[in-house]
Amino acid sequence: MSLHLLPHPLGAHVLTHLRDQTTKPALFRTLSYQISLLLALEATRDLATTDKLIATPMESTTGRVLAKPLVIVPILRAGLGMLQPFHDIFPDVSVGYVGLERDHQTAVARSYYCKLPPLTAARVLVVDPMLATGGSAVQAIDIVKAAGGTEIIFVCIVASPEGVATLQKAHPEIPIHAGALDRELNQKKYILPGLGDFGDRLYGT
Repeated sequence: MSLHLLPHPLGAHVLTHLRDQTTKPALFRTLSYQISLLLALEATRDLATTDKLIATPMESTTGRVLAKPLVIVPILRAGLGMLQPFHDIFPDVSVGYVGLERDHQTAVARSYYCKLPPLTAARVLVVDPMLATGGSAVQAIDIVKAAGGTEIIFVCIVASPEGVATLQKAHPEIPIHAGALDRELNQKKYILPGLGDFGDRLYGT
């Protein structure tokens, strides 16, 4: 199974406060940063490295550096809330953007923006806080593949079983890293127990 759930106990602690409807936007943004940082570390645990000869103040030695470029692709707008931790731990990361807006009546996402850096030979992490129906994730990964991405990982904070199944059916080779796997979707295609509309809570809208 390609689903990997965040094992760190701090992830469960942070997620509990993210779910709490009394959590204000300022704290919500801080918590989003914290859990996204943990997910960034887990999702990049297997990054390839290569030897590099360097000189320390004492002598020459061989160290290890990342072998491939890294590209982060947040799905707008909520995915922006996960971007900063990746920037902080990978300062040389390139960033692409895919804009997908969910129609609240049909739950189908509409594409309205796309800007991607070169993806060939890069590890691409597509990030979106909520994997609900899976439609946006599938569309975004379709776009990334069409632009040349081949080594792709999807990272989210909360996933539904329906969303995981949809993404795995469309792109079975792509690992999914999630903070939690929730129970189900409701009739309006929101995750239960979930945490509400992530973008609205993040930006106070």
